[in-house]
Amino acid sequence: MAQHTGRPAGVTIVAIIAWISGAIDLVVGTIGFFRASAIAVDPQWGGAGAVYVSAIVSIILGLITVIVAGGLLGGNTAARLIVTVVMVLSLISSLFVAVAALGNPVGEWLSILVTFIGLILLWSRKANAFFNG
Repeated sequence: MAQHTGRPAGVTIVAIIAWISGAIDLVVGTIGFFRASAIAVDPQWGGAGAVYVSAIVSIILGLITVIVAGGLLGGNTAARLIVTVVMVLSLISSLFVAVAALGNPVGEWLSILVTFIGLILLWSRKANAFFNG
């Protein structure tokens, strides 16, 4: 890893957003796991079984994101790629739950928003310069 100086504020924000996104995924996934049988999901979307799978995926992706987010602060390109992949997978998982759940999946929409903002900032021009420097 190359030595980086003058980390852009956007990279710090991305690390914080990545951590928050991961934490939200952990919380929402845990709640979803324990409430999967009570969440009304149309059978065409897989019913409660799909909610269990989505909750487990959310927990795993959230945990990975929380662990790797710190690497962003040091300009670690591997951390950037891992966080990007995990955030995209998290976005897909959250979108599935937000669309398939018949209730009010506020946590999932919040996770989608935070993750999307994080991805935009992670691949901004200043962030590219920092990670490629």
